[in-house]
Amino acid sequence: MALTFGVAALARPTFDVPFAEETKARAFAALDAAGIRTVGPRELLFDRAAAERALTEIAAAGEIDLMLILQVTFTDATMTVEIARGAQVPLAIWALPEPRAGGRLRLNAYCGLNLAAHALGRAGVPHGWLYADPDTTGIGDSLRALARTAARTATLARPPVAAGVEVDHAAAERALAKLEGGKVAVVGKHPDGFDTCEYDGGLLQRLAGIEVETIQLAQLFEKARAADAGRVAAVRAAAATGLSGLDAVDQQQLDRSFRVFCALQDVQRETGAQGMAVRCWPEMFTEYGCAACGPMAMMNGQRVPSACEADVNGSITQLLMQTLADEPAWMADLVDIDGRDDSAVFWHCGLAPLSMRDPEAEAQATIHTNRRMPLLHQFPLRPGRITLARLSRSRNEVKLMIAGAEVVRAPMAFTGCSGTVRFDRPAGEVCRRIIEEGLEHHFALAYGDHRPALRGVAQRWNLPLLELA
Repeated sequence: MALTFGVAALARPTFDVPFAEETKARAFAALDAAGIRTVGPRELLFDRAAAERALTEIAAAGEIDLMLILQVTFTDATMTVEIARGAQVPLAIWALPEPRAGGRLRLNAYCGLNLAAHALGRAGVPHGWLYADPDTTGIGDSLRALARTAARTATLARPPVAAGVEVDHAAAERALAKLEGGKVAVVGKHPDGFDTCEYDGGLLQRLAGIEVETIQLAQLFEKARAADAGRVAAVRAAAATGLSGLDAVDQQQLDRSFRVFCALQDVQRETGAQGMAVRCWPEMFTEYGCAACGPMAMMNGQRVPSACEADVNGSITQLLMQTLADEPAWMADLVDIDGRDDSAVFWHCGLAPLSMRDPEAEAQATIHTNRRMPLLHQFPLRPGRITLARLSRSRNEVKLMIAGAEVVRAPMAFTGCSGTVRFDRPAGEVCRRIIEEGLEHHFALAYGDHRPALRGVAQRWNLPLLELA
């Protein structure tokens, strides 16, 4: 008996829409070739109103076997949660990969899947998932299997900690002592649909003795506009010693970026914050007129961990990693996992500190690929051992996630800051754990193997430890 799927193809217009249309068409062709009947509009859905119209059309078509979300580009989880609430049948998400071609991140669909899995996990909604190119051999079997597995809650039994695993209690105690009594300044509120960036101030105080102070985004803009021209010129001169191409970007927008850096410095000094979490879009582009990525990268370089999208837990994890590594840390999205060559790519628009640059590559000043404004850092990460970590609230359980990996020298996957890595466990296994655990889409990373100390931190905080690799 033929299967019938209700299909909603989600996308965001700031990504490469023509490429998204082409990729979506290949996905529907794969569904057709698999003998799966689809109902619903075969168009990209860019907002909640479009998703609601699609759900109405699907409901009117009669009985379906599966509600399938096509994650064509990155989106926040708003539409996904809306669809999940209205679905009367099992739900699944199919995210569509893109080639690591060295240019802009055109779709970023894996990160959208990651964000959606977190939101659905927090909501207790079981769902199937698939991350595969429409032209993959056997894709029809994988799509049909979604209808059989989507209703099952993933088995989350965690592998036991290996006997004799190293725990560095002394390093953990030293790091936590430096965090105690500290503060993180959060500028603005996290974007709608980014449940991954929510935080509990009381929990952070109990765990780490860290206070969170809130600053309005308008206050940051006011400070930026008031920055002294001589100070801004000095910031530009300092940036030019590490970045090429400053003269090639819009100079008024570049000036605003340097002013944002001055404003972030002022907020940090006035609050005494050890770390920051900043609402970096859309108002930074639409109201002030520049990108915050470069200024935040510069703050990271000055050892004031700065997390985008107002991710307070991300900033605190960066701060912990920086303390353990005694060098700047970074927070990134996991944007691609490829089981064929057992690799993955960590990326963010352009806020990695210059200390992480591959010495064989040049650090360039560039523009945000979606918003077309400076300032961003652009370079591949230097090869070497790294540790990933996250203070997580996935599936409504506070835990500490850690993983070990190696950055390998490879052609730059995407513009901005990116690094190709190999985890200490198979990439496909790590991918499955991330999605089934419903982890947040931001990962803090630092060079070195800090897992023994992080195991000690988890014990000191009395938190479950999730070791991905």
